[in-house]
Amino acid sequence: KNISTRIAAVRRPIEMIFVRSAAKTAIRLAPRQNLPPLRPFSIPSGPVHAPVPAAVAAKRTAQAAATAALLVSSGAVCYVYSQVSVDDGGFGRTIFFYSEAIPRYVRYRYQMHCEKKAEIDVASAEEAIARLRSDGAGHDSADRWLSERLEGAEQKLARARKQLEEVDRGWSALHRETSVVGLKTILALRGFYIKAGQYAAANIGNAFPRIWQDTLSVLQDGVPAKDYETVVRKIVEREYAEQLGRSADDVFVSFDPEPIGAASIGQVHRAKVRDEDGKIVPVVVKVMYPEVEGLFRGDVRTLKMFCQVAQPVHVAGLEETEKQFMTEFDYTREAAQLAAVRDNLVRGGIASEENDGRAGGGKYLCVVPRPYSDLCTKRVLVMEELAGVKLVDGLRADAARHHYGAGDGAGATAGGEATGGGGAAKTERPGPNAEMYDRYIAALDAKRRAKNFYRVLFNWTAGMLPGVPRMDVVGVSALPLNHARIVDDLFHVHGHEVLVDGYFNGDPHPGNILLMDQEKGGATHPTLGLIDYGQVKSISKKDRILLCKLYIALDDDNRDEISRLMDESGFRTKYSKEDIMYKYCKLYLDQDNMALFGGKHMQVFIEELEKADPVENIPRDLIMVHRTTLLLRGLAHALNQSRSVARAWRPIAEKVLKGEGIEYPKGREMK
Repeated sequence: KNISTRIAAVRRPIEMIFVRSAAKTAIRLAPRQNLPPLRPFSIPSGPVHAPVPAAVAAKRTAQAAATAALLVSSGAVCYVYSQVSVDDGGFGRTIFFYSEAIPRYVRYRYQMHCEKKAEIDVASAEEAIARLRSDGAGHDSADRWLSERLEGAEQKLARARKQLEEVDRGWSALHRETSVVGLKTILALRGFYIKAGQYAAANIGNAFPRIWQDTLSVLQDGVPAKDYETVVRKIVEREYAEQLGRSADDVFVSFDPEPIGAASIGQVHRAKVRDEDGKIVPVVVKVMYPEVEGLFRGDVRTLKMFCQVAQPVHVAGLEETEKQFMTEFDYTREAAQLAAVRDNLVRGGIASEENDGRAGGGKYLCVVPRPYSDLCTKRVLVMEELAGVKLVDGLRADAARHHYGAGDGAGATAGGEATGGGGAAKTERPGPNAEMYDRYIAALDAKRRAKNFYRVLFNWTAGMLPGVPRMDVVGVSALPLNHARIVDDLFHVHGHEVLVDGYFNGDPHPGNILLMDQEKGGATHPTLGLIDYGQVKSISKKDRILLCKLYIALDDDNRDEISRLMDESGFRTKYSKEDIMYKYCKLYLDQDNMALFGGKHMQVFIEELEKADPVENIPRDLIMVHRTTLLLRGLAHALNQSRSVARAWRPIAEKVLKGEGIEYPKGREMK
């Protein structure tokens, strides 16, 4: 009510200022345009007899602008206040987030503007030089004129290139500063912002520069944990007392107070329990913080409001994310999801029944821990412990041990991309494929075996003499990991979940993936441990069949069929342009590389698509498949192992369609 009263009070002066400004402009222009002099005229509040002095007009304009800004700000604050929770401090969190995010968003936009201008200046100067050389070709009389013009154009080009270099340096400085501030802000707010930071650390969409990934990598599983005695122990005791009528001391033989990891909604501890046979077995216990559900709701709404103004194309994704996250705040439901996914993968021959990956001689791609459902409550989840290391830690140790990481040779790992334009990789150097890795590793293994033969021979001869030190034999764990094979396995496992089972993990970020014991699962090709199924999405058989057809069409680059299938899925754009629909489909389901983006940053590419043909509807099921593939693609990019999801999933899609008796494409024999 107060805002409406103020608007009514200030509207009149603002209108008069605009009228007077127009009158002054007309009076100044009249002599130049041979127009008749402007006569005094009236507005409803009375006549305007003479132009207002410039100083007075400027003062009044400033006052009106300040008043309008105050009104807009007041309205925005009232809107935010009405959208977020106040009882749990959501309003204060929102204001804090906006105070940090908006100024830096403006700085990034300004930097993008400077880069675009510098690139245009460089292109313009290069075009001018080429035109001058073309015009002066074969004209000796124009040599002096041409040389002068060329010299001026080359100087202009040098200035433009220097400006572009300064912009690139500006990007580096901006990334360094903002990534650190971003991490501090995330750790201060926690909640959903940790999850958003995990997506950045996972290089989702290949959109984040290396410094962002490195700075935020701690969010994958290294978030500062809460105190065991004052927080965690009380949560566990209260949950078991209220929901199971049992004492935590009766459930756990031992409980390690030192957490092994913490993330967005809780933390994880090691413990020991007795199984059905009375045998003591190791387990891990996930404990959820009681306040996170309310925080997550407010945080997602805060980001939605930000995107509604700054990046509308992401609103639909955030809405589906909000809906999906509401299923993550009940660990009894996650335990059921974990058991269902495990059963699906074991039945499909993808996962091992044993939790160490040894069954079948390491032929299984992954293991999924078995939950102890009778020990799970809303905020406590108990499951088998997998003997492995975090994927990121394992790959980092492997890279350090074998001294590679710049994208050279068979040891290409994360870290070698050139960035600019807000962090998009300007050049992409694909790493070696799985077969190349195998040949490289086989050569190293042959060398290792030869050295071991000499060392064993030495130990059984000269090494038997008193005072002669024995030589150590090098095990297979010293060989490098086959990074390409790991990426292939990850894509295959999740392709099976999506296309075969229709029941898949919507949040496969690297913090949820383990590398199992290499000595047991294969030194260079370890079994994967998949440990977090809080966000599981179920899709219908109809949608699975449609996705199978869509991935085959994407691999065939059949644009007409892609457009038809996208339309059948319910994906709608305003003008239904086939070329735009094709690009949306490639981005959402298949690839995110510079060939598709045309050298632009992903956000710029999306904004250009949105401007050319705005999205009106995105099927909700498609959003979660999109997010799953984006996270997998981000990990692949970080390892210099860029993948086409369509190429990786096509064999699975063809097998599914063949099993359903569907011939697709028509007239082609299925492989």
